[in-house]
Formats: sequence, structure tokens, C-alpha cells
Amino acid sequence: MAELKELLKKLAEAHGISGYEGEIRKILEAELEGYVDEIKIDRLGNLIATKRGKKPSVMIAAHIDEIGLMVKYINDEGFITFSTIGGWFEQTLLNQRVIMHAEGGGLYGVIGSKPPHVMKKEEKEKVIKAEDMFIDVGARSKEEVEQMGISIGTPVTTDRHFVNLENERVTCKAFDNRSGVAMMIEALKRTNTEFEVYAVGTVQEEVGLKGARTTAYALNPDVAIATDVDVAGDHPGIEKKDSPVEVEKGPVITVSDASGRGIITPPSVLKWLKETASQYNIEYQLSVADGGNTDASIIHLTKSGIPTGVVSIPTRYIHTPVELLSLLDLDKGAELVARAIERVGDFF
Repeated sequence: MAELKELLKKLAEAHGISGYEGEIRKILEAELEGYVDEIKIDRLGNLIATKRGKKPSVMIAAHIDEIGLMVKYINDEGFITFSTIGGWFEQTLLNQRVIMHAEGGGLYGVIGSKPPHVMKKEEKEKVIKAEDMFIDVGARSKEEVEQMGISIGTPVTTDRHFVNLENERVTCKAFDNRSGVAMMIEALKRTNTEFEVYAVGTVQEEVGLKGARTTAYALNPDVAIATDVDVAGDHPGIEKKDSPVEVEKGPVITVSDASGRGIITPPSVLKWLKETASQYNIEYQLSVADGGNTDASIIHLTKSGIPTGVVSIPTRYIHTPVELLSLLDLDKGAELVARAIERVGDFF
């Protein structure tokens, strides 16, 4: 468990918004070296690690990008406005500390706002939109900002560190989807499969499932699993009927997401994953969700169709800088994927 925690920490504290995933890609490549036969990077930036074997072939897809921001405009006084990259609930951005990934390296900034001391009553009750927020890097002018190596298009991420909570629970930014990446890596390390496996770190999932589209087309596997996170509804503000998934009750096998607009998992894939979990006494949960989707949504529509499933880690506060999960769930998720890869020949 300690090694799995360190792996997740390394991945989550690394930075890489959609389109700028290089730092995570390097970690993934280093971790898989020695466990696969070939690693290559395609033209879009996806990492494809191949463990050679016999048919049927299995693709494990874990997106390596995180939601973030991008510099949109710098005013004469040196304040920076930004565009959101990925699906933010904008109020979680206000007054966060951020890292500007400038040409010369990371620089700190803060998303500022007017203090309550000088707000009118109606201002306090108003929802502040991202388009009205700004980043303060301490500069006196636009020229100073530009001299720092910050320009239009500079990527921005939140500045958060991995923290241990009680009961093997941890919190950090970007567990969506560095937990899925950690699950894929750990599964590859644990498996002794005779079947061909493609471990794929996909790019730009948060902005349109782009990397999954191109890699699935190129590889055309016999079956696929996307590893990701699922909304844990076991905290105040969510009714259990809307999100019955819970932390510490095991990994999640998706039955359907986005009200069926994402993926309706084929019965053959459900049987494969559920029977594997049962055979190895791996606790799991099932999910039918109204919103959200994963790389599986596009993989299963590739070419003439690829049977695809999703194994996720129940995670609280998804798409915020303080996502929370249980390492116990992550460990079981890796075990489920590892064992499923070994049994794929019985089902496909």
C-alpha cells in the first residue's frame, strides 16, 4: 500500500492540463519501463505501452490530463485573465493559489477577488464568474509579466499537495484521473497475463476524449477498459438515490453513464468484470449515472465497435482542487484490472 500511495502522490502532484501532459507522460513511461515490451508516443502525445502476447488483445486507457486554466489576457497593470480548460464549477476557483507554467518554469500566482470589507450586500450574494476573476502574480505591469515568461496561452494549474487523512484516505488535486493512471500502472505490475495488453495514457480527455479516439482507432483492440473516477455520493449535499457509490466500498464497475449517451456497457464485459471480482473476492460497486462519461464513451464506438467497460475509483469532490479517495479502493481496483486481464481469454 505504501508504494501505491507514493505512486499516486507523484502523479497527483505533477502538473499537466489538457494538451500539456508531458510531465505525467514521463512518470508513466518511467513506471512502466521493464513491465512492457515497447513504449511509444504517438503524434497527439498519447503514450502507448505494449505487453506482447496472444489474442484477445486488451486496451487499458487512463487519461493523463487534468482540468486547469490558460492565460487569455494580460492588462496594463499586470493582472491576468484566463480561460477554463475542462469542466470547472467556477466557485471552486476563487482565491486559489495557482502555478503559472511559464517558459522558464513554474511561477506562483493567486486568483484574487475584492475582500468582503468593501463589498456591497448585493455583491456578497452574487455568484462570481470565472470570466470576472483574475490572477495576481505580484507584477507591477504587463511588461513585467511578459518578462517572467508568461504570455497568452500559458497553462495554469492549482497549487495543491498530496495530504494524508484518516482511514487510508487521501486528498489532492487531479485524482481525476491520476488515480486511474496509478490503477493502470499497478495492474500492469501485478499481472502475469499471456494476452496482449496495450496500456495507454490518453491525452485531452477533459476536453473531448480526443486521445482515446485516436489510440483506439490505431490499436483496434478486441476489448478495452477505461480506468477513471466515479462520483462518490456519501457526503452531505447528495441524496443516495442520485449517487449511491461510496468511498471504501470497492472499485466501481460502470453499467451505464450519461443516461446512456456515454456508454451502456455490453453484457459480456459486465460478466467478465463482475465474475473476475467475485472469483477473487474483490469488493465492487455498480454504477448507473445520469451525468459524466469517460474514454470508454469514444473507444466503444471506434471502427466496427470495441466492447468496452469502465473500472473507477469512488472519489469525493471531483473537479475541485481537494478531491478525496480511499487507498483501499485504489488497491482493489488495481487488483480487479490485473486479474481481469489474465482471464480475458475466457470471455472474448
